[in-house]
Amino acid sequence: MSPWSDTTAIRAGGRHGTPWRAAGAAAVVVLALLGAGLLGASLKSSAAPQPPQPLAGPATTGPVADEPDPDLAGEDAPSGLTRSAPTTIAIPRIGVDASIMSLGTNPDGTVQVPPLEQAQLAGWYEPGPSPGEIGNAVIVGHVDSAKIGPAVFFSLGALQPGDTITVTRQDGQQATFTVESVKAYPKTAFPTEQVYGPSNRPGLRVVTCGGSFDEAAGSYPDNVVVFASMPA
Repeated sequence: MSPWSDTTAIRAGGRHGTPWRAAGAAAVVVLALLGAGLLGASLKSSAAPQPPQPLAGPATTGPVADEPDPDLAGEDAPSGLTRSAPTTIAIPRIGVDASIMSLGTNPDGTVQVPPLEQAQLAGWYEPGPSPGEIGNAVIVGHVDSAKIGPAVFFSLGALQPGDTITVTRQDGQQATFTVESVKAYPKTAFPTEQVYGPSNRPGLRVVTCGGSFDEAAGSYPDNVVVFASMPA
């Protein structure tokens, strides 16, 4: 699967038409867009948890070639926090201070997303690690909504390496992550293993939609993924 390379040439403000590095890409949840700004991902049935796979297009079977894979190595990796559901997410650079709802899977195996009338909320993929636990916690959100306009992750693509994301948890602890990279991928080339795959350190993946909104299809062609980790 080919890595996505030239982010500066991609526009991902969707219906708002703003370059994604300037204003963000966003929309919803994981791999393939369903309808007006929603994505979903199916889960393989297995005794062990499996990362979601795309509803359309080939599944990603390993890390994208140009993406560093520091999560599976490193003797100084932090030990992580105990499990606790997240309650809010704060991203100072883009002015996000949002509540988080817990999401599971739909009967068809697709990942749930926040309702469009609550597009100001982010969603945590509850079957995976909680933010601060060992492993990659996944938080998703809408880019925009016909009901409210720009949504929680409208400016997600404006994040840069070194920016911070702080997640407050039900146990009162805060997990602060440092952004390592922000990348856009066609939905058919979603980096499943890098988002949902195993890790021996606390990581965070924030996923949304990107690319120019396709009026005819009623969807976005890409996903934007923020890769972040909790400092050792």
